[in-house]
Amino acid sequence: QLQLVESGGGLVQPGGSLRVSCAASGSIFRILGMGWYRQAPGKQRELVAAITSGGSTNYIDSVKGRFTISRDNAKNTVYLQMNSLKPEDTAVYYCNTHPPLVNVAWGQGTQVTVSS
Repeated sequence: QLQLVESGGGLVQPGGSLRVSCAASGSIFRILGMGWYRQAPGKQRELVAAITSGGSTNYIDSVKGRFTISRDNAKNTVYLQMNSLKPEDTAVYYCNTHPPLVNVAWGQGTQVTVSS
């Protein structure tokens, strides 16, 4: 069963950058589409960026041009590089398959806080 562990969050000033990582267990990682999701206080979790097994990517409009999703199949890891961060990007960031699979549990997530 696929297990996911997110890391790399933190506190950053507006305009700053962070890279969050998601380490996945399981050899099936390389054939799965993956996504980064986020949940801000009082809001529903939303998909931020997705990457197919072949490397095609998609982003929500609010992060286009600022965020980049990538994956390293040799390391079973998916990344989200976040540049020009804004206070509205503050959230807990999670990775999961895209679309989410019922037998893949959500991890703890990693907190990203954008504040001066």
